Amino acid sequence: MAEPLTGKTLAKAPTGISGFDDVTFGGLPVGRPSLVCGSAGCGKTLFAVTFLVNGATKFDEPGVFMSFEERAEDLGANVASLGYDLDGLVAEGRLAIDHVRVERSEIEETGEYDLEGLFIRLGYAVDTIGAKRVVLDTIETLFAGLSDAAILRAELRRLFGWLKDRGLTTVITGERGDGGLTRQGLEEYVSDCVILLDNRVEEQVTTRRLRIVKYRGSAHGTNEYPFLIDEDGISVLPVTSADLDYGVSDDIVPTGIEGLDAMMGPGGFFRGSSVLISGVAGTGKTTISSYIVDAACARGERAMSFVFEESGAQICRNASSVGLDLTRHVESGLLRFEAARPTLYGLETHLARMHRDIERFDPSVVIIDPISALRGPATELQATLLRMVDMFKGRGITAVFTSLRTDGGFDERGDLGLSSLMDAWIKLLDVEANGERTRTLYVIKARGMSHSNQVREFQMSATGVRLLDAYVGSAGVLTGTARVVQEAREEAEALRRGQESERRKREVIRRRQAIERQIAELRASLEVAEEEETVLLGEDESRETLLATERRAIIQRRSAAE
Repeated sequence: MAEPLTGKTLAKAPTGISGFDDVTFGGLPVGRPSLVCGSAGCGKTLFAVTFLVNGATKFDEPGVFMSFEERAEDLGANVASLGYDLDGLVAEGRLAIDHVRVERSEIEETGEYDLEGLFIRLGYAVDTIGAKRVVLDTIETLFAGLSDAAILRAELRRLFGWLKDRGLTTVITGERGDGGLTRQGLEEYVSDCVILLDNRVEEQVTTRRLRIVKYRGSAHGTNEYPFLIDEDGISVLPVTSADLDYGVSDDIVPTGIEGLDAMMGPGGFFRGSSVLISGVAGTGKTTISSYIVDAACARGERAMSFVFEESGAQICRNASSVGLDLTRHVESGLLRFEAARPTLYGLETHLARMHRDIERFDPSVVIIDPISALRGPATELQATLLRMVDMFKGRGITAVFTSLRTDGGFDERGDLGLSSLMDAWIKLLDVEANGERTRTLYVIKARGMSHSNQVREFQMSATGVRLLDAYVGSAGVLTGTARVVQEAREEAEALRRGQESERRKREVIRRRQAIERQIAELRASLEVAEEEETVLLGEDESRETLLATERRAIIQRRSAAE
């Protein structure tokens, strides 16, 4: 229910239209007429019907739809594809539809012209169901038979005044005029809220836009907002906040590729980061993003992939070639693909679809593959990318953008400020040498974390993606078979050096053993010489002792003779 807000704030009735209530800060003014104008096919009637249906089903406010062009059965059939059951609401007494037939050829302007009969008819319908909301579609048809401009203006003012006196929240639709917002040029002045719908065709692509021209007594968004009409109804994409006040997280989101996570200091990217993967065709951009999606779903998180070149089924099939089973995540409801050709909608419509789908699915990881497929004027592309990144960051979503570039990077014309918006940038390159192509990867930047500055070769096979250390040496950076050949040469050289070292060790051992044998022989000779010398010394001592004994004996003998 619409309730007056506290203080002096204008009471508003929510429309239930996604995004519109945000840019009007609550909805349409309660008890006042609002004008919805625009050219044919811009969605005026659908906007009005949505306003009534949501009022009856979501806010318990019955409504009256008074049509001056479409019959009730035609109106019900036209909006049935959007899931609106007008006949059911009419049967329940929550909605009344009245078709007022106005045929110019049957009208004869005589006497005074007034809308008293319309007031009686509308008042009866309002009182019958206790309506709080009213739609008049379209106002020009009501005055088609009136040529007196003075009477027309007077009756318009009286109609708007009557609606205000009854306290009815009213939507009045009007056709776009040649020089003004409406054909009569008066409705926009007496309406308290004026909403302009536009359906533009630029480069053969249609984009719907909405602008709030005025809103008495209330602040409101003043920009042009893209809005989308499809099987889910109307959704308006508000321009995201220009304030860089979104929160940040220290949580780490692994990529699912062990070697790539190892190149990041914390083991992955910060949650809520915007990651750019750029490279030429065939370098593995979609494969790496598929790993990130698989890792997120494996953690029980929801992931959404917006693809512009392949279908979701094709991506799932291709991912199976590297050992990923994305189909199980789709079946479990954790993974959702939204595939559309980039030329199907304008940039703003693509952004509106993303905004609506993300609002409903609430993913934690989003893939845009590839962002380079979007086409449009440079200024619009840049604005779209800025708002896209801002939308993801404001919701704390980890976003992965893939970009196809001829050289794997960006040039001045193709950058559009995207690279500076990214928190991390992974660059994929093809290295061609010796008749083969090798995939390499390196991290250009990763804000807020340490990261490897090395070029890594990565291989894709049925067992998955594996990162290898590229050869960096005197021969330069080598990958593929050149790296294998160089490593084989280095292994052979290392083997030769090892064998030479072993030979030298054996030679040293042999020389040591020979010298030790010589030392042993000399020691043995010395021992023999020492033994011989000891024997000789003993013999000499014995002889000396014997001579001394004999000498004493002779002395004694001589002494005795004397």
